[in-house]
Amino acid sequence: MPFKAMARQLDYHTIREIFTRFQAADPEPKGELEHVNAYTLVVAVALSAQATDVGVNRATRELFKIADTPQKMLDLGEAGLIDHIKTIGLYRNKAKNVIKLSKILVEEYGGEVPNSRAALQALPGVGRKTANVVLNMWWHYPAQAVDTHIFRVGNRSGICPGKDVVAVERAIEDNIPVDFQQHAHHWLILHGRYHCKARKPMCPTCIIRDLCQFEDKTQ
Repeated sequence: MPFKAMARQLDYHTIREIFTRFQAADPEPKGELEHVNAYTLVVAVALSAQATDVGVNRATRELFKIADTPQKMLDLGEAGLIDHIKTIGLYRNKAKNVIKLSKILVEEYGGEVPNSRAALQALPGVGRKTANVVLNMWWHYPAQAVDTHIFRVGNRSGICPGKDVVAVERAIEDNIPVDFQQHAHHWLILHGRYHCKARKPMCPTCIIRDLCQFEDKTQ
């Protein structure tokens, strides 16, 4: 994730106003990856690396009807899994990881998904971002999953600037008021995905335009 020049860190009152507006516009933001339990959420997020949520949902909709537990995924096998996810980028490597993590979940966790970041990150194909998404979306822990959208919004706006994803994650935890922490990463992701776009940010209609530090606002 390339580093771009950071805006200055916004102050407490400005950040509170930004998230008050986000909350008013979308009180209960949701992740867009379809899942039915903690396991399918882990798989969906792992598959979403370098892929769109729409593309992953299209591939997993039928997959999760027949393989919604680690054991069922092992029974399906790597070849069967590939048949379902071959439209997703890097599908062969992702299929290997899903089978490996499913085996670990069966053998070491009784088929259940562990709910610590360290245990999740120890699974093949599961990085810090994936672990944080699962902790946040399934267990409602205020973990902050920083992706390209959050990194861009955080550095453009000054909400949570940082030179890398860990620094941005820390800036979210340190600077965003606690009452907004649960949904913070969803508000930032959705804002980056649909408004603060990489190439053509929609500044004229942005609800935080007057508070954002981005110097190159579009007219």
